[in-house]
Amino acid sequence: MTSDTAQGVLTEAELREHGQDETDAAFVYATLAPRMTEPAEREVLERLAREEERHRDYFAELLARSGAITRPPRHPQPSLRARGTVLLARLLGTRLILGMLRISEGREVARFLREVHRVPDLSVRAPTLGNIARETAAHAQWLGHLTGIRGDPWHRAEAGGMLRNIVYGFNDGLTANFGLIAGVVGANVSRDVILLSGVSGLVASAFSMAASGYLAHTSQREVDANEVNVQRAELMLWPEREEAYLATLYQEKGLSESEAKIAAHRVMSDGDVALRELSREKLGISGETESPLREGTITGLATTVGAFVPLVPYLFGGGTVAGAVSFTIAMAAHFAVGAARSVFTGRGWFRSGFDMFAVGLGVAAIGYLVGWLFTGVLATG
Repeated sequence: MTSDTAQGVLTEAELREHGQDETDAAFVYATLAPRMTEPAEREVLERLAREEERHRDYFAELLARSGAITRPPRHPQPSLRARGTVLLARLLGTRLILGMLRISEGREVARFLREVHRVPDLSVRAPTLGNIARETAAHAQWLGHLTGIRGDPWHRAEAGGMLRNIVYGFNDGLTANFGLIAGVVGANVSRDVILLSGVSGLVASAFSMAASGYLAHTSQREVDANEVNVQRAELMLWPEREEAYLATLYQEKGLSESEAKIAAHRVMSDGDVALRELSREKLGISGETESPLREGTITGLATTVGAFVPLVPYLFGGGTVAGAVSFTIAMAAHFAVGAARSVFTGRGWFRSGFDMFAVGLGVAAIGYLVGWLFTGVLATG
């Protein structure tokens, strides 16, 4: 490790960020491992924890050599985020959290890749860092095996799944019902009217989002099925054309002309394999789609929870106090869900949280103003 010069190409802030991520991951994996019922799965998490500890020590050593700290800390402390992740695992179940950890590992890989893009010879100047990047990618793949999810989570188009539906459903329910409640509060109506409006908005938003999620996935399935049927017909009508396409594709991927022709001919010898390969390469359809009913249900439930947040204080009272509490928890929830969206967008969590906070504030202001003006118009009329 002494010949590794990563501290010369990574800033102190980047080293600290990497080190904290490794510390958090080691803590979470070590804590969750005993909760796994299958010995093989427990062993996987224990191994990941040991590797994360080794990564943590590496970044601590780099910080020490850079002069940022006097010596590597013996007992690095996990962040509140890591402790919260463990708490969520106890509340929601380990499987769901493993899916979130897979995305987190993907974000770490994406950070490594951005650093390599910035410093092209980074893997030569810092070979240990390159090994850590490869091991981190392997961690994401192992978590994918445990959760039954394929693909590389550092590609944003792939990351998300159920968690994406939860975050965006919660966000839509929260924002829509918060604006509705702010509007009726601005109209200076009774607590009963606020409750009725809030519950009505919750039910309408939940069913609307659930139906939209169901119909969107159903429509996508139908579109994909139609495209696959067209591709099946192409295979029947002009197989030589499709074989030539595959050969060209394989050449573009690095095979020689003869190797590409042999590979394409082997794929075309099995109709089902050829259909799957062409559907994936030409159409971007893998054949692995989520259940529309499941997607709609998850989105609807997440919307319900989000819409319920600004309504909670009015279940226990009314007036200025309930309004202030509703505003406070709704704004905090806006910031939290904005920060959570950074998992998919790749933006910084604080900036994403602040942007969502500003949106919530704008929705509340507009809703309140509309309610206040409407009441004024009725009064003068």
